[in-house]
Amino acid sequence: MARTTILFGIVLVLLGVLTYMQTGRQFPTSLIPALFGLVLAICGFLGRTADVKRRALVMHIAVTVGLLGFLATAKSIVDYFRMKGGMQVKFPVAVDEKAAMAVLLFVFTLLCVNNFIQNRRARTA
Repeated sequence: MARTTILFGIVLVLLGVLTYMQTGRQFPTSLIPALFGLVLAICGFLGRTADVKRRALVMHIAVTVGLLGFLATAKSIVDYFRMKGGMQVKFPVAVDEKAAMAVLLFVFTLLCVNNFIQNRRARTA
């Protein structure tokens, strides 16, 4: 799961940095996905340890960050579809970025929860 966390972290960093560049470096808030990605990547690197308790703690921190990020941006998925349906928004790039972040973090959270369930079942078996 550590590799997956690093991968999602890198993708979020790229999303934030590329959107920041696309907006002409005018809106530093477009770097928010990069901050979430940086935290996930750090958790992923820290999770590459043989210490099972430390790895579990770090991965639980990572999924918590992912879940909080998803919850903070989940409304943007609805806004994205409304925008595609014709609704006018002031900053369409921001809606696109937040929706992408929400989807990425939702998938990440689901993958983590699935991994936690599999690990629990393997321990009890």
